[in-house]
Amino acid sequence: MTPPRDHRAKLLLDDATRHLVRVAAATCAGSEARVRTELSAALGASVDPLWVEEVILQAYLFAGFPRALNAAREWRRVSGRPAPTVDPDPAHADAAAWRARGEATCAVVYGPFYDKLRHNIRALHPALDSWMIVEGYGKVLARPGLDLGRRELCVVASCAAQGQDRQLHSHLHGALHAGATAADVEGTLAAVTDFLGGDDVQRYSLLWARVRAMAVGESTH
Repeated sequence: MTPPRDHRAKLLLDDATRHLVRVAAATCAGSEARVRTELSAALGASVDPLWVEEVILQAYLFAGFPRALNAAREWRRVSGRPAPTVDPDPAHADAAAWRARGEATCAVVYGPFYDKLRHNIRALHPALDSWMIVEGYGKVLARPGLDLGRRELCVVASCAAQGQDRQLHSHLHGALHAGATAADVEGTLAAVTDFLGGDDVQRYSLLWARVRAMAVGESTH
């Protein structure tokens, strides 16, 4: 079932979140200098450091360990903050807990498409299905420290900056399912326009229009 969305809800895309989505885009698709610039801007805007660290951590799902490691290194240099001595996630290294919360989180993000998603990913390979749930949604995207709505907006930014159209399509829906408003999503795409090519901007505008129309249909059923 798709969680009901109150379109009068408070917008998630405040100034701090705009910095977060730009950090996400830079970490996944920018140069190290660009990453440093966006991290410095987030620091200067007093964005919650825990939020920044969570966006960096989740980048490894979408851009791999090299980019996540490089961004974490730049963050330590720019912020001067030491790493925590232990992972604050209470489910650290608990695969069973990761699976349970991964299934719950993925079901929120995909809403009515959840069962179809699981079927399609298992058809690619059962290992990918398991890793998606346990590693992706359970271990990473369900972590405490940053709400799911803002995480999904950062995923939208990451996918857009990398030109990953299929994943972007899914996470445009996912952001809405996770509590973001249409204005939040539109603002996120606008905030990372400088990471996109001209063709990307037009293509994503059309993609978002289709997603938004479908979301209106979902909300009426």
